[in-house]
Amino acid sequence: MSIFLGISRPTYVRIEAGRTDLTLSQAQKIAEKFQVSLNDLASDTFVWGQTIDKEKYKQILTNCIHYGASEDGKIPKTKLAKLVYLVDFGWYYEYMESMTQGIKYRRIAQWPVPDVFFSMIDELQDESTIHLELKWSAQLLENIEWPSTSKLNREEVDFIEKVCVAWKWKNTKEIVDFTHEQLPWKICYPDEEIPFVLITQEDPDNVYQPKI
Repeated sequence: MSIFLGISRPTYVRIEAGRTDLTLSQAQKIAEKFQVSLNDLASDTFVWGQTIDKEKYKQILTNCIHYGASEDGKIPKTKLAKLVYLVDFGWYYEYMESMTQGIKYRRIAQWPVPDVFFSMIDELQDESTIHLELKWSAQLLENIEWPSTSKLNREEVDFIEKVCVAWKWKNTKEIVDFTHEQLPWKICYPDEEIPFVLITQEDPDNVYQPKI
């Protein structure tokens, strides 16, 4: 999207996080690209081409932190992004639907991740729901309060717990290597959207559980 708008990645991130306003010409370009009105573009549920349930996505994030963090309650930001990806694509593998209702993931350096991941992390910090700690080169996240599940059903919570607990004691490199061996990462080009359906072609033992 930054390339599409002709702006730098840091500027794009600031716009996405609500720290910098779009110009009228930039807003018009985005509206035309996604075939929506400027009013739709300003909606709280429209985030960079995706109409999402922001609260549900935040609850997925905070529950992944809850179940996937180490004993001190902290989890590296990269590992969290990978866990959310495995939860979402694993849920699709099992039920042929996305838990996040189709948030679009892209193949960027190190991560299969949706753009909204970054802005939702910022919003959770602004809401004092999570805390970010910088430790050496790592960004560690922890919940400040018990995560809500009001937007999640019991099966979804159980699945989040199942995936995150399986990876709880694995380090970030292990989960990065695991996802980079999967078909969705291998078959897509850099910065390309990753179709959920690709995960259905993966070996059943290589979808969301670490190899024994």
